[in-house]
Amino acid sequence: MARYLITRAWQSALTLLLSTIVVFLGVRALPGDPALALAGEDRSPEALEAIRHHYGLDQPLPLQFVRYVGRAAQGDFGESIRTGIPVSSMLTTALPVTVELAILAILLAAALGVGAGVLAAVRRGHPAEWLANGLALVGLSVPHFWLALLAILYLSVATGLFPASGFVPLLDNPVDNLHHLILPAVILGTGLAAIIMRQTRSAMLDSLSSDYVRTAKAKGLRPRAVITHHALRNSLIVVVTIVGLQLGGLISGAVVTEQIFGLPGFGKMTIDAVFQRDYPVIQAVVLLTATAYIVINFLVDLLYSVIDPRIRVTGDPA
Repeated sequence: MARYLITRAWQSALTLLLSTIVVFLGVRALPGDPALALAGEDRSPEALEAIRHHYGLDQPLPLQFVRYVGRAAQGDFGESIRTGIPVSSMLTTALPVTVELAILAILLAAALGVGAGVLAAVRRGHPAEWLANGLALVGLSVPHFWLALLAILYLSVATGLFPASGFVPLLDNPVDNLHHLILPAVILGTGLAAIIMRQTRSAMLDSLSSDYVRTAKAKGLRPRAVITHHALRNSLIVVVTIVGLQLGGLISGAVVTEQIFGLPGFGKMTIDAVFQRDYPVIQAVVLLTATAYIVINFLVDLLYSVIDPRIRVTGDPA
């Protein structure tokens, strides 16, 4: 077990280092000069040189990278070129909104997807399977932005059940916070639930036809125990993988939903930074997204060893 954890830890650290290098060089490769954008009407050579010197853009790339890594390790991502606000403060404000939204969406999607997937596998060839497959197809086919607009029109404007936009911090009012986030979370979770459902159904069908399940049935175990303790547990490897990847994607990919519902989250900050060529914000956003993926994948690897003890010995999730 210790060898497995050490191997995964150094692989994650190496991936993070390579991601940092790619992020740093990728941002520097973007077309355009941020000094020109900051100079405004005063684009004299002296003004441009002063701006580059102030933000360290006139230094060699290796020195810029070393300074960037050193500050990032301390949580200092510099200041926004556009606003002058520390990037860490911007992240502290925007990231909790997106993380909370992503966690709510994943919880809803996992509950619906796993439940529907197990039901479709156990009731194969029955109306329950047809209904689950049909709902999954709808969830995969309907665009999120269109579903979000319909939800706002009918559930917010017409009936007033949910707020159409806005956000209330969790610590200020937990009930109002959930009231504002439940509708965006449901919209995000529909497509994820469909993916999880189909993967769960496929994995469950494989497990239900395996020898150890037939042996458990032959021993006289109750059907519920066979499904939950044997078939479902051995199907969770696929489900955990999907959930981990989707959670990382939601942290960086909830841009459209945040824009439609007016949530001041990570996605809106990312779009604004890209259009404004705000180098420090772009670097922090991409690096934080890469770090989230790496950490989540490492946690998924740990869950593999909990779900399937064989992985503790072989170290192979396959």
